Parts: sequence; structure tokens; C-alpha cells
Amino acid sequence: MTAIEIRTGAPGDLTALRRLFRRSSLSVEAFREALLADPEALELSDTAVAEGRTRVAVAADGAIVGFITFLPLGALVLELEDLFVDPDRMRQGVARQLVDDLTTAAKRDGITSIEVTANPYAVAFYRSVGFVHMRDTDTKFGPAPRMRLLLADDGAAGAIQHAGLS
Repeated sequence: MTAIEIRTGAPGDLTALRRLFRRSSLSVEAFREALLADPEALELSDTAVAEGRTRVAVAADGAIVGFITFLPLGALVLELEDLFVDPDRMRQGVARQLVDDLTTAAKRDGITSIEVTANPYAVAFYRSVGFVHMRDTDTKFGPAPRMRLLLADDGAAGAIQHAGLS
């Protein structure tokens, strides 16, 4: 497993995040043509970073090697919006560490589940970290599985600080 530090994304990370997002997105050959035909799909908004909803994985050399973004779907549910890892760092535990970081913070804040619309090529990964299939949903690029991770109820209650996950 790659040794990384996970921290909240900052505006100064946007150039590296956008480069990683594009590179990782285009690494799946089955999606490459459709993505290149829709340049907007390869643009990463700054909203999640600006709102404190991005966690970045940083390698020992200071390079950003992955990131995860999330969005509250109500008082007790988070949407995992984006999970991207540099193609050269895939299958080294970076994505798992990002999901673990998010679930730890979510549990602390009383979140009961995390949902994701999974890339069909990432379903096995999501299953490996505990997500289960709920249903299929339509996306801009075709049908995709909608998955949910139920978080253990540790009795946490009270104020939920979605954007304050850290």
C-alpha cells in the first residue's frame, strides 16, 4: 500500500487535481472516445474544493496522487461524487485509503450511509470496500450502478458538519 497523507483540498491544488482528473478519466479506454467528444465532461469544477468537500491523497514527494469529493444528500447521507487516482498509482491502495478517510469522518459526524453512482469498471472496487448495489441509473454515458455503503451506527447524534469533514 502506498504511503500517503490525506488532507482537505485547497485552491492551490486545482491545477494538479484537474490534470489528475483528466488523466485518470482518459485511462479507461472504453470511455476515452465518448469523453474526448464531450470536453465539458473532462473539466473539474472548483466548487467541491471551494466548499471544503475535497480530500486529496499526497505522496511522500508532495505529488497529489488521488482525490475524493463528497456532497451531502440530506442530514444522514453523503454522495461520493468523485474518486480518482493517478493511473501510475492505481492498485496501490490510494482509493481505499481515500474511502476509509471519508467513512471515518462521516461516521464521526453521524452520517449513516454513503452513496455513489459507480463507473461500471469500478464496481468490484466499491464492493471490496463494502458498497452494495441498490439499482441501476441512467447517466450521460449510459446506465451505471447506484451503490450504497451503510456505516455502522456508533450512537453518534447531534450536529452534522458535512463540509467540515476532516
